[in-house]
Amino acid sequence: MHRPVRYLLVCCLALAPLTAIAAAAEENPDRVVQPGVPQGKITSGKFTDSKIFPGTVRDYSVYVPAQYDGSEPAALMVFQDGGGFANPKGAYRVPVVFDNLIHQKKMPVTIAVFVNPGAIPATIPGGKTLSNRSFEYDSMGDRYATFLIDEFLPVALKDLNVSKDPAQRGIAGGSSGGIAAFTVAWERPDQFGKVLSNIGSYTNIRGGWAYPGLIRKTKDNPKALKVYLQDGVNDLSNLHGSWPLGNHDMAAALQFAGYPYKLVFTEGGHSGKWAGEVLPEALTWLWDDKAESTNVPIVNTKPKWEPHPDAVVQEGVPQGTVHQMEPWESKIFPGTTRDWSIYVPAQYKADEPAALMVFQDGERMRDVKGRWRIPTVFDNLIARGDMPPTIAVFINPGQDKTKEAKNGKFSNRGYEYDSLGDRYVRFLTEEILPEVRKQYNISDDPNLHAIGGSSSGAICAFTAAWERDDVFRKVYSSVGSFTNLRGGNVYPALVRKTEQKPIRMYMADTSGDVDNAFGSWPWANQRMHSALVYMGYDHKFDWAEGYAHNSDFGSSKFPEAMKWLWRDETPVPVINTKDDLGSDFTLLNLLIPGESWELVAEDLGFADALCADKDGNLYYCDMRAPAVVRINAADGSKTEIAKESVSGLEFSPDGSVLYACQGSQNRVISINPKSGEVKTVAEGVKPNDLAVTKDGFILITETQAKQVTRIDPKTGEVTPVDVGINKPNGIALSNDGGTLAVSDYGGDHTWTFRVNPGGVLDAKQPTMPMRLAIDEKGEFRFNEAPPYVASSRGDGMAVDKAGRFYVTSDLGVQVFDPTCRPCGVLPKVDKDQPLTTCMLAGEDHSTLYIAHGKKIYRRKLTVTK
Repeated sequence: MHRPVRYLLVCCLALAPLTAIAAAAEENPDRVVQPGVPQGKITSGKFTDSKIFPGTVRDYSVYVPAQYDGSEPAALMVFQDGGGFANPKGAYRVPVVFDNLIHQKKMPVTIAVFVNPGAIPATIPGGKTLSNRSFEYDSMGDRYATFLIDEFLPVALKDLNVSKDPAQRGIAGGSSGGIAAFTVAWERPDQFGKVLSNIGSYTNIRGGWAYPGLIRKTKDNPKALKVYLQDGVNDLSNLHGSWPLGNHDMAAALQFAGYPYKLVFTEGGHSGKWAGEVLPEALTWLWDDKAESTNVPIVNTKPKWEPHPDAVVQEGVPQGTVHQMEPWESKIFPGTTRDWSIYVPAQYKADEPAALMVFQDGERMRDVKGRWRIPTVFDNLIARGDMPPTIAVFINPGQDKTKEAKNGKFSNRGYEYDSLGDRYVRFLTEEILPEVRKQYNISDDPNLHAIGGSSSGAICAFTAAWERDDVFRKVYSSVGSFTNLRGGNVYPALVRKTEQKPIRMYMADTSGDVDNAFGSWPWANQRMHSALVYMGYDHKFDWAEGYAHNSDFGSSKFPEAMKWLWRDETPVPVINTKDDLGSDFTLLNLLIPGESWELVAEDLGFADALCADKDGNLYYCDMRAPAVVRINAADGSKTEIAKESVSGLEFSPDGSVLYACQGSQNRVISINPKSGEVKTVAEGVKPNDLAVTKDGFILITETQAKQVTRIDPKTGEVTPVDVGINKPNGIALSNDGGTLAVSDYGGDHTWTFRVNPGGVLDAKQPTMPMRLAIDEKGEFRFNEAPPYVASSRGDGMAVDKAGRFYVTSDLGVQVFDPTCRPCGVLPKVDKDQPLTTCMLAGEDHSTLYIAHGKKIYRRKLTVTK
């Protein structure tokens, strides 16, 4: 496995003029206070009155250059994480650099606003201040832009004469502040026309990976933006993505769409040190209307192609046979007909199950005089023992006469191959493979099932394995279309934040692959490769300079790829989390190798209401028995403590009683865990789930009423404390008790609130973006993201010792870090059963239990950071 050469080459090209700059940066006079240069003034303030980010407070400062007299509108630059940029002795030293560049007339008279991200101070004893940085900076959309433009800047710029011309207004930031700056300008180019992004987080912290695809779609009508991108050659590759590849992909998209941009790779990693050293050059370029843009050429080559020796018929090697099948009319793709054939090796024996490999665009790949020559390759490798006797299915995309004709054909290829979801693999498993099995003895072992293809056929192969790793566990991809043809550019992000699947994957691509409106194939394949490496997949990536979007390179490597793919080896995953920062909660550190889900209880009517006591004993309800049951943490024994049907359980602060939701009886009850005694706490409510504050108030979700309700257990008083979440369902408190999280069964976010004394809530925000399932009934449009269902079906929740939030959903258990950034998804054990709630229990509260339909499962985790 080697690092793609194009990545290194482009970095070297970008670095060539910068190495000298970086080496001499300490002596750069524009970063040092110079005698005779007028110095601007800085004033500071605190902003506390945001309705867009309620409950937040933030510090800010404003730099006014000495040359400003108010007679003419000044230019403007707004810096995120402002405190670091404003420090005259820090990495950036913006006031000093502005003084010097304005004095030299390399930039106009410019007012700088330095604004910090918001924080939500705690109001309860022992509570912790909650950073709002990621929610503000990493989120897509116009929320932060609206905050700046409508709320904050009118206050910060009061009494200052600032230009309204977006060409005279810039915005800047580093890391998450870098993508925040781009997002503001992208959403409001009428306000900001210049972007300075340092080590920008164009990754999947909160969806920023999607920007290259969005930028490319504006080629015919680009926004009036000028963008400077800086990154370090050794920047991060972690659970959120690869920063260098993200910035390269951004640059390629900006270049394709015709934006003025500059891409600079410096020494170093994820640090403002290197960006600060080139800041004078960055600002000079940004404010120079005649400055040239970066231009990275895409070089196609046509090396002489010769078949691999294993793609040539060898004397004495038994040859398999290819059987042309009757054209197939599909029910899953109604109206389509396709040609297909089956290769049977000479070594096939009807009484011995054969391995299986399915090839998309099959008739082209089976051509023994073409580039691939797969029957010949299989003959040679099987005869030599480099792969098992393997039945190959060569299947073409469907031809649909209801579609517009191209070259005399009515191809359904793009819809079948590029669409995400399980439709195509269902076509294989429900239609084609049963037909193959009628004639041949195929192994049931998914480790002996492979699937492959080229271009769109390659992403199709990966999608099939990704959706059904119980069917296919080997994938071959050549020049794979992991781009935005129909949303496939999401895969690198999904791979990094989904529990590793048992898939072995080979990939091949080249620097000369296509770059068009749908994406850059070279950068897309490198992002995919990087994600697979990070998650420890059994993976190989062959890379070459030049070539084009064709089969020349892939076919020349195909026999070696098959040897690698079919090798009889169980490699030990190589896990490297060195780039995960202290605030990053990767699945790789949470999941324990070799640990999986273990069945705890089965044959229940319906499992719900998981809860744990301080000793780690688990409590649950079989709602149809009905019964509330305790599972002993030490020996696993089960004890029924009450014959009640409840949908939520939680202990009082002193642990003396269990509070429980009984929506069917419009009440909240208490259960004595020792005696089983039941008492009514409050009536006239329709509770779904509950949490108990540190000062003893009960907070319940009332799903039908769309509200969160507070109950005083001493008096039974009932008070609505929030209204408006579509279907509030699960509810949980952070470890310090200062933050309340509420899932939305009918929406796409989990919400958070600040908890104040007396169970009073404020600072409501949709901070946890839930991953949504693909809507198989939706419309899969060309050059668009796949259709997603409207609701995540967010349900019961739990919090571990390190502060992670676990939210059950239709896709599985979705995990978030203490600042509400998505960490990943643990898929459901049974995709056809509901997942209603979860809880950390066991002797050290490090075992995750899930209520999964009629069963309860558990799984040991490493919950400490």
